[in-house]
Amino acid sequence: MRRARRDLWATLEATPDEVLSRAVLPGERFHSIKDLILHIPMVEDSWLHEDILRDTPVWENVPALTGAQDGPNYAAFPLGTLLEYWQQVEASTLSYLGTRTPAEEARLVTVPGSKGEERFTVHGLLWHVMVHEMRHTAQISVLLRQAGVKPPFLDLLNYLPTS
Repeated sequence: MRRARRDLWATLEATPDEVLSRAVLPGERFHSIKDLILHIPMVEDSWLHEDILRDTPVWENVPALTGAQDGPNYAAFPLGTLLEYWQQVEASTLSYLGTRTPAEEARLVTVPGSKGEERFTVHGLLWHVMVHEMRHTAQISVLLRQAGVKPPFLDLLNYLPTS
């Protein structure tokens, strides 16, 4: 995931800001690629810090994101601010992942759900975060392609070692 992120980030940094900021998605939650760029690490940050660790999310220590909420609000934000936040979330996640044990992965986390409280293992929530990112990076890739920007090749085969 880290290598795929670097490839995505490099493509985003080479993409004109107008493309990243343009409202191309209808609906309430996301309108631009930048909205998705912030949404991906916010979800990771929220699941890891608020739910798994019951801790303060990274975004609360990023002055530019004070009061940040998911939604169509980030087209005017500098890409660098969004990527710096994502990098901070990644560093925090990597630090946590280095401490995992089988008992930690099996630990149940209770979260509010559509049917009341739901319980998930830490392992399951970490998979959820990873799959969530893959879905939205694929969405970003499609939006880039529609804007005439060649997206990075993010298939797993690109990152697997060869023999």
